[in-house]
Amino acid sequence: MSSSDGSNGKIDTVRLGAGTDGPEIGVQGFGAMGISEFYGDTDEKAARDTLDAALENGVTLIDTADIYGQGANEEFLAPFVAEHRDEIVLATKFAIERSADDPNRRAVRNDRGYIRSAVEASLRRLGVETIDLYYMHRRDPEIPFSESVGAMAELVQEGKVRHLGLSEVTGAELREAYAVHPIAALQSEWSLFSRDVERSAVGAAAELGVTFVPYSPLGRGFLTGSFADASKELSESDFRRYQPRFSGDNAVRNAALLEPVRAIAAAHGATPAQIALAWVQHRAAVHGLDVVPIPGTRKRSRLEENAAATRITLTAEELAALEPIAAQVAGDRYPDMRFTSVGRED
Repeated sequence: MSSSDGSNGKIDTVRLGAGTDGPEIGVQGFGAMGISEFYGDTDEKAARDTLDAALENGVTLIDTADIYGQGANEEFLAPFVAEHRDEIVLATKFAIERSADDPNRRAVRNDRGYIRSAVEASLRRLGVETIDLYYMHRRDPEIPFSESVGAMAELVQEGKVRHLGLSEVTGAELREAYAVHPIAALQSEWSLFSRDVERSAVGAAAELGVTFVPYSPLGRGFLTGSFADASKELSESDFRRYQPRFSGDNAVRNAALLEPVRAIAAAHGATPAQIALAWVQHRAAVHGLDVVPIPGTRKRSRLEENAAATRITLTAEELAALEPIAAQVAGDRYPDMRFTSVGRED
């Protein structure tokens, strides 16, 4: 990790994919998903101001996907990308296919033809000639990595993509894919509430020099205390209403798990969100790899709050108090866990 005293307002940096000699990026990135859908209505002016705040704070990894808003998220980012192309590292993803006729339908596509058509569409929407980091958003186990990662490697050779990433794969799958072409980043859910990745993926990433990019490091907002029961508090358009751990009896049980987070936050004069992020950032020291979480927000104040969390150091006693939380969480991450790596673990 590059050192910094924070006097310039910027967070520390790490090198993306130590094993692939990638670019320097901030130790915290920005997840753009919520700008376009999933979390209710967006104030576009505020969202653009939040993107500006990201750069001001040294948050340079900007993460999107072709599925977010069915391409609308990439299009929203395009003007910002054009204005700051040399200052950011742009990541997007392919593999989850949606239907215009049925917005709830999801299919996973890893075949060569689909990959090539997907990258061309993303390049066009983003208004760029090259994507810095191109992820396989989900893995279809029926398609061998020789075909899927092989096709992604061709995009690197053609200059359409600089670095490759995977999402929601096991440690064994990461090693298998890496043998086809070096992988710079692995993006999977990792937070105080979700530690499945520690079974095998984290160790493999550390071994290979792959940067780990935790998505939903704030438990989709639940860890911040911003809502206690999604089914009662969030709008019909908010997909958290349909995630098992955020409603009903599960939500009641899980809300009680936040007490040590709140207590530690009070001791630091910080917010629960900052403690949750500080815990994720500390995984780098625990597991010996670079960890770059990508919390998402549509408010400048939250972006600045999140970035400040990179400067919080938790004590051994505080870490011990947080350690038991994940094992006590009630409910799955998704209503359909087939879209995660959990069922494919060794």
